[in-house]
Amino acid sequence: MITIDERSRDAEPVALADAIRAALQVRADGFARIEADAALWIGLARGCAAGWHDLGALWVDDHHVRMALWDAQENCRAIVSLSLKVGAYPSVGLHHPPALRLERAMRDLYGAIPEGIPDERRWLDHGVWPGREHEPGYHFLPVEGNGLHQIPVGPVHAGIIEPGHFRFTANGETVARLEARLGYVHKGVEALAQGAPVEKAAKLAARMSGDSTVAYSFAFSRAVEATLGWDVPPRAEILRGVMAELERLSHHVSDVGAICNDAAVAALLARCSLIREDMLRTQAALFGHRMMMDAIVPGGVTRDIDAAGATAILALLERIEMGFHRVVRAYDQSPSIQNRTHGTGIVQPDFIRRFAAGGFVGRAGGRAFDARRAFPYPPYDAVAFKVPTREESDVDARIWIRIDEIAESAGIIRQLLGKLEAGPIHAAPPQFQPGAGAALVEAFRGDLLLAVRIEEEGRIAHMHARDASWFQWPLLEAAIDGNIVADFPLCNKSFNCSYSGVDL
Repeated sequence: MITIDERSRDAEPVALADAIRAALQVRADGFARIEADAALWIGLARGCAAGWHDLGALWVDDHHVRMALWDAQENCRAIVSLSLKVGAYPSVGLHHPPALRLERAMRDLYGAIPEGIPDERRWLDHGVWPGREHEPGYHFLPVEGNGLHQIPVGPVHAGIIEPGHFRFTANGETVARLEARLGYVHKGVEALAQGAPVEKAAKLAARMSGDSTVAYSFAFSRAVEATLGWDVPPRAEILRGVMAELERLSHHVSDVGAICNDAAVAALLARCSLIREDMLRTQAALFGHRMMMDAIVPGGVTRDIDAAGATAILALLERIEMGFHRVVRAYDQSPSIQNRTHGTGIVQPDFIRRFAAGGFVGRAGGRAFDARRAFPYPPYDAVAFKVPTREESDVDARIWIRIDEIAESAGIIRQLLGKLEAGPIHAAPPQFQPGAGAALVEAFRGDLLLAVRIEEEGRIAHMHARDASWFQWPLLEAAIDGNIVADFPLCNKSFNCSYSGVDL
């Protein structure tokens, strides 16, 4: 085990910008690389806790534990590595609670021991993995008080959704605590990607969370391209942005309808479903798949559109705006829905800041972070758009963020199509060489980080992805506190966290 000396125990918070200036190793992907000792590691963790910078991800690769950090205000980001001597490292979660589930998952997958971690329960390992022997059972956190009772929900649900267990502790109808247990759809993606050629790993990335297949493909491709110095044709960059914004539009429309349905207004769900079906059919016709899966690959894209295709997208946008305007008007003028969404599922701004919550969850509570704006990447470095925010941080605010983003995405697509010029859509790869790279992109539910390491002959040595849901699921638990049990579906749908995205 690592012995943490007194100096590292008493380490002061370290600002990321200061650590980067000392390292001076910024790579093509925009991330500085910092080799840390225990004291610097703990200092950066405490810098996260102090709110000086954000925790982006934690993973294990090549006998090192790695931590992605960024500071949008200082326009800096870094991947910090700490050697896993005898399999242990100082716990980040001891100082910064958002790291706890990441550390629990790393321990399950790689046996990396976070020394001092306050929560030693397993996360992905449910006691059924071959060759793993440990005491069965999972102990939910205790709740004390008079008149409390527990309501277990899942992991198998009535709807056609992925499995997850929710343990409610309630006093009558009022929720005193919610604790979620996930990991039921563990796929072993990192193990499957190890040794795979880039082409196969790209397909794995595209299937990590199907509703964000474009975003995952985008992130994987950019990480590989940064690693190899692989230039992407301008037309392909534009088409990538069009697909990414269509994906965002599709799921925002679907989410608004689903939230209204959980408020017992099925008519708005039906309207949104028709709008989304129109989108999916157009996407299938133009990009070969209803969800545009495998359309973005390293080096460019696999599908092109002609002038008629661009016209079809513009016509689709007009139909979306016309149909969705009716949905918004009905939502805004319905007292019964407003009664269910206003003041329901509030997330405290301090929690949003601490967990660096992205997407509509963060922006509904005043956090304006958007990877497209904070760390611009093509094609977003050449378009104008706003990042809408609200302060109420309730279900209603999360709905309105989606509504505002639908308008912004439509505007982005129109700008991109106006910039579309003739040219190739894919570039041949450069000579494969060993290296590592990372990419941060904005998926529809928030920022998504993907890191790769490539070995000889263009094979993936390691691939790690961190979905925005890692930092949103814990906030859902906080959001339902003090609400009634019947409002959980509304809160849950307003978050729309990914089960698959956190079950690596």
